[in-house]
Amino acid sequence: MRRSATAAALAGLWLRRPGSRLGGVLAVAVLFASAFLGPAAAGGRHDYEDALRKSLLYFEAQRSGRLPHGQRVAWRDHSGLTDGLEQGVDLVGGYYDAGDHVKFGLPMAFTVTMLSWSLIEYGADVAATGELAHALEAIKWGTDYFIKAHTKPDELWAEVGDGDTDHYCWQRPEDMTTSRQAYKVDRDRPGSDVAGETAAAMAAASMVFREHNPHYAHLLLHHAQQLFEFADKYRGKYDSSIAEVKSYYASVSGYHDELLWAALWLHRATGRAGYLDYVVNNADGFGGTGWAITEFSWDVKYAGVQILATRLLLRGEHSARHRETLEQYRVKAEHYVCACLGKNAAVGADANVERSPGGMLYVRQWNNMQYVTSAAFLLSAYSDYLAGAGAGSSGAVTCAGGEAAGAGEVFALAKAQVDYVLGSNPRGMSYLVGYGARYPARVHHRAASIVPYKHSKEFIGCAQGFDDWFVRKGANPNVVIGAIVGGPDRCDGFRDHRENYMQTEACTYNTAPMVGMFAMLNRLARHEASQQPENRSSPATDQSVNSY
Repeated sequence: MRRSATAAALAGLWLRRPGSRLGGVLAVAVLFASAFLGPAAAGGRHDYEDALRKSLLYFEAQRSGRLPHGQRVAWRDHSGLTDGLEQGVDLVGGYYDAGDHVKFGLPMAFTVTMLSWSLIEYGADVAATGELAHALEAIKWGTDYFIKAHTKPDELWAEVGDGDTDHYCWQRPEDMTTSRQAYKVDRDRPGSDVAGETAAAMAAASMVFREHNPHYAHLLLHHAQQLFEFADKYRGKYDSSIAEVKSYYASVSGYHDELLWAALWLHRATGRAGYLDYVVNNADGFGGTGWAITEFSWDVKYAGVQILATRLLLRGEHSARHRETLEQYRVKAEHYVCACLGKNAAVGADANVERSPGGMLYVRQWNNMQYVTSAAFLLSAYSDYLAGAGAGSSGAVTCAGGEAAGAGEVFALAKAQVDYVLGSNPRGMSYLVGYGARYPARVHHRAASIVPYKHSKEFIGCAQGFDDWFVRKGANPNVVIGAIVGGPDRCDGFRDHRENYMQTEACTYNTAPMVGMFAMLNRLARHEASQQPENRSSPATDQSVNSY
C-alpha cells in the first residue's frame, strides 16, 4: 500500500498562471522521442499487445474473495471470505491494493476510475486485441464490491483490514490471521473524498457498461448519484473519520478535488447541466481554478479535474455562462502539461516535474511509477482533446514563459513514459513484471513470494512467512504478471530486493492507466508496421465506449 508522502506534494502546487495561448499544429510524435529519453534509453520496439494482455492479468492476482472458475492466475485462491461478517454486512470481494491484504476504498476506487477511463478513451483499441472481456471483468470486480459496500444512501464501507496488524505479518491471503475489521463513513463520520471517488468510479464504469449491460450501467449510475449527494451533503475527510487509514492512505489534498472530479464524471455520464454548474460554481472555492498542480494520483485529482473540464471547453460542450470558468480550468490543465514537458519557464524550477537522466518523470521516492503512468495517460488524453479541438479553439498548449507545444509533442512525452516502463531506459529493465527479458524478480508481494496455496495448503503463520520466505534472496516462486512496481529513483537506479518496498512493491493504480495506453499504442504500432498513415485520434477516440 503506497502512502503518498503528499505533505511534500502540496508544497509543489503552484498558483501562477501560464501565459496566453499560441496556435499550433499536430506534430509527429516520433520527432520528439529523443528529447524525452536519453540516448541509452531511446530506440527499440515494444509489443504493446503483449503488455496489455499481461497488465490485465495483474488485476486477477489482486482479487479478494471467492475466485471465479475463469480465474487465470492459478497461484491465487479464495481469500477474505468472512470480510464484513462481524459488522453484519457482506464485504467479500474487491481488490487488495498492493503487496498486502487490506482493502482500502480510496485507491481501489481510483483504480476503477482509471480502468474505466481507459476504456472510455481507448475501448475500441482494447476490443481489437480481444481483451475487452478481461478489461470489463477487471472493472466489474471492483464495482460489484462497491455496490456491496454502499449499504445505505449515506453509508459506505471504506476499508477492510488494518494496516498495522497486516504489516506485522507476512502471509498468503489464503492464510490470513490478521484483523478483518471493517470501517465505514456515514452522516456522523463523513468521508467526502472516498465517497466522491467511489461516485466517480461508478459513474465512469456506468458509461463502459451502457452498451453491454444496460441494467448494470443504470444500477452503477444510481449508486454514483447517491454517493455524490452523500459526499456533498455531509462533508469531511475520511481519514478524520477512520483513524486507521491515516498512516497509509491519508487524504492530504482534502475532499474538494474528489467532489469536482465526481461531478465531472457524473456530467459526462448523464449530460445533466446541473453537474457542470456545480463544477463551475465551486471552481474557485474548491481550488479547481486555483491549484496549479505537478502530479496526478489517487490522492490529488486536480490535474484530472482540470483536464476533464478543458475537454468540455475544447469540444464546445458547455453553455456561454460556463466558458470563462472553463478557460480558467484550461490554464491550470496546461500548467500540469507544461510541468511534465519541463516548459514552465517563467514560474521557477519547482513548477516543472523533475526528469531522470533516462527521461523518466520523477515526483518522489516512494512508488514514483504511479505518477509516471498517470501522467502518461493524462498527457495522451489531453493531446487527443487538443487534436480534436473544434474551430476557434487553440490546438496547442502555451506554457508559462510563452513557449508552445503541439498535441504531437504532448503525446510524444506520454509515449516516452510508457516505453520507459517497458524497458527503454538506461538499465534496459521492464518495470512491468513478466514483460521483456529483464523485469523485477523479487516483487514486494506476500502472495507472490510464498509457495502457492494450491500447491501447498500447509498453513503459514504470521511470523513464519518472514522467517521462511521474506528473507529469501532468490526470485519469487510466483510471477505477479502485469504488476508495475514502484520503479527507479531520480537517477534511474533500482534495487531488485524484496525488502526495498519503495521500489519493488506494485499497486493496482500503477497499472490501471496503462491498459488504455497499451491498447492505443498497439494500434499505432501495427499501422506503422504496415506503413499505413494513421491519425492517432481514430474515429474510436472518445466514442469508443459506444463502439466496442
